[in-house]
Amino acid sequence: MSYVGSPQGGQGYTGNGPGPRAGFWRRFAGSLIDGIVVGLINGILVALLKGVGDLLGLLVSFSYLTLLIGGPKGQTLGQQAMGIRVISLETGGSIGYGRAFGRIFAAYLSVIVIFLGYFWMLWDKEKQCWHDKLVGDVVVPVETYPVS
Repeated sequence: MSYVGSPQGGQGYTGNGPGPRAGFWRRFAGSLIDGIVVGLINGILVALLKGVGDLLGLLVSFSYLTLLIGGPKGQTLGQQAMGIRVISLETGGSIGYGRAFGRIFAAYLSVIVIFLGYFWMLWDKEKQCWHDKLVGDVVVPVETYPVS
């Protein structure tokens, strides 16, 4: 039995197996690309709609991250460009929309203490940030964990 997120040729793999994890710079670049995409959309909404644009921009940001990370591919546009995706540590499949939504709020915790939650991945054995740990996901390279 092979899961959606299993390494090529891996049988019975679960997300916490020996497969590689995405590194800091690939994750950083993917987040930067996503920030530019969402920032442009938010900027346009604020320019056109003033105060209401801020609220709509926040809704767009949350929807973008929830729908793309929680979907079957587990990838935002930035993650696609960097060849990485988010999978469940337990099953190796999609984390689903509920956990993806929770991941957004958990990401704020990663920022609170001088971004320590993001840098945590540099010495964590699973290369998880705090928000990854809180929702039980890992970020992996697509070349090893292909999108089916």
